Parts: sequence; C-alpha cells; structure tokens
Amino acid sequence: MKKLLLPALVALSTSAALAQTTPTTDPSLAVPLAVAPAQAIPNPLTTYGFVDGYYGYDFKYDNGNNRQSFLYSHNRQNEFTINQAVIGVRYDDGKVRGALGLHAGTYVSANYAAEDQALRHVFEAYAGFRPFAKAWLDLGIFGSHIGFESAISKDNWTLTRSLMAENSPYYESGARFTYEVGPKLTLTGLVLNGWQNIRETNQAKALGTQIQWKPSDKLLINSSTFYGNEQPTTEAVRRRYFHDFYITYAPAERVNLALIFDVGKQQSATASNYDTWHTASAFLKYKLTDKLSTTLRGEYYYAERGVIIQGIKPNTTDANFRVAGGSLNMDYAPTSNVVFRIEGRYLNGINGIFARSDDAINKSYGNMTTSIAISF
Repeated sequence: MKKLLLPALVALSTSAALAQTTPTTDPSLAVPLAVAPAQAIPNPLTTYGFVDGYYGYDFKYDNGNNRQSFLYSHNRQNEFTINQAVIGVRYDDGKVRGALGLHAGTYVSANYAAEDQALRHVFEAYAGFRPFAKAWLDLGIFGSHIGFESAISKDNWTLTRSLMAENSPYYESGARFTYEVGPKLTLTGLVLNGWQNIRETNQAKALGTQIQWKPSDKLLINSSTFYGNEQPTTEAVRRRYFHDFYITYAPAERVNLALIFDVGKQQSATASNYDTWHTASAFLKYKLTDKLSTTLRGEYYYAERGVIIQGIKPNTTDANFRVAGGSLNMDYAPTSNVVFRIEGRYLNGINGIFARSDDAINKSYGNMTTSIAISF
C-alpha cells in the first residue's frame, strides 16, 4: 500500500504545480493561449545623417567654377565636391521634442554667407513641447514653412532646385506654433526674425502662416504666407508680402504631379510703389521600375526690376528679370538609403541675363549635374 501511495502523492503534487504555471487554455480550442509579447517602447532619441556628393558641368560658361549668382544649391561647376553633409540628433517622446543638426558643404557656403560664423553650420536647433493635445510650440532654427522643395536633395523630385526654391527661404529662425486639426488638416503660425536669416537684421519681426490639407492619400494642398520688413535698421522700411501655393496629386500608382505658384510684392527703394515677382513650376514624376524613376520640370520666373534676385540687372533696357526653362533627371536607387541622380537643365531669358565675357547679350544657359546621396 505504501508503495502505491507514494507515487500517487508525487503525481498529485506535480499536477498542482503545473496548474499554477501552465497558461490558461481556451476550452473551445483545447490548446494553450499565446502570451502577448511585451511591446517595445520606441527610443525617443534618434540620430540621422545625409551626404550629397556631386559634380556639375556648365556648357559655354567661362566665369570660373561658380554657377549663376542666383543658384545656391549644387552651385559649383567642373568640380567634385559636397553640396551638403548633415549629422544630427532628434528627440520626441510625444510631449517634448527638439533637434540639433550640423552641416557643411557648398550649399552652406552660398546660403549662409551673411550669417554669423558661429551659426553658419547649424542646420537645425530647436526645442518644443505640447501646450495642449494636438499642438506643438517650437522655438529655434528650423526648416522653412515655404515651398515644395527643401534643403535635403533626396527629398526633392529633382536634383537641382527650381529658381523659385533657390530664391525663397530654405530655413528660418523664430517661434512656430503647429495645430493638428485632424489627420487631414494642419495649421501653423510663425513669428520669425526674417526671410531666411538666423540673426536679426533690424528691430522688426516677420509673420508667417501655413495651411496643409490632405483630403486623400493622392492629393495634398499647401498654402504658405510671409509678411515682414526685410531691410536693415539703417534703411527705410520696405514691407514684403509673399504667398506660396502648391498642390501635389498622384493620378496613378507610378505617376506624381506637382504644380507650384508664388507671388510676392515689396516696397521699392523710394517706397512710393511696389516691385512684384511671380514664379511658377510644374513637375511630372514617373516611376519606371522599383529602383528607377524620371522627373520632368518646367519653370518660369519674373522679378520686376530684379527684386529678390540679388539685384540682378540684365545688360538691356529691360531691367526686369525674366527666365523660363526646364530640366530632366533620372534617379537610380539601388537601396532605400542611396540614390544616384543625373540631370540636364536649360534656361532662357532676356538678353544679357546670362552674359559671358565673349557674349555680353547671351540669354541662354545649360548645365549637367550628377550626384550620389546617402542617408542614414
């Protein structure tokens, strides 16, 4: 009897222990339920980097290695160089966010030439928090709220920037308030030091707004505005009004369209009237394969008396800046973080706009640019 009782007690004890450790079973399935794995908490601190190396060649151009004075990205020709190299960190835990990024390259030399030397290599530096649900308040240096094209070339449909992008802000400094009305509508209001400047140049502040509406996955509509006095303290007030509008649409899986229109007005030097500029561009992007795509761009730029375009004055009785042209590029992305691009571009304007030492009334300009960009 003792020999039979001992194994029975052991069996009962083992069964009780298993009852405490075995997962609950679904009676209908008569198999153990799976234990849900613990969800990984995303790291709020991330790092990023980007390098854009390029070579450009200008046709019938004898003014050295600098391209036209109103081109600021990929603005060197017959030279192997870096347009932009960026490294940075970002923090976002859903309630607090911030970023610090540094950069160098020919893009920096051209766009930040007027900035303090201690600030020229700051790509972004801002801190922000949510004052209430669906809203962000940021303070510092950040990307511009204006335009379809950004400073990071890999994010743009074309390798080089359109004239309208080159001559409107790439970056700005100030306070930015963003309100997420819903998944399809975002509103932004800004108080800025000015039109693409980190350091303040006068005692006035500029104002900006942005509305982004995405009624569907295929359609995006953007409206951005700017108002401010952009003259140094020593000069008379010259108010600037500006509006940027663009729309992107994907009519098919491999096709994307974008239409952009800008218009601005600024008080003339005498303040008795306003100089106007307006510009438009259209993009057609077609994805040939998963790794290969092409983009066709057409553009037009008009600036009355050369306003905004660095005071360009053509060698002609017509003092207005007027240029139209187009570009075609091919993009090859062997992996998700590398893209090889080549682009041909042609611009045509009024007599003298592209003057050369051997042709003072030259009105056409063409170039080729190629780039390899990597992001991480």
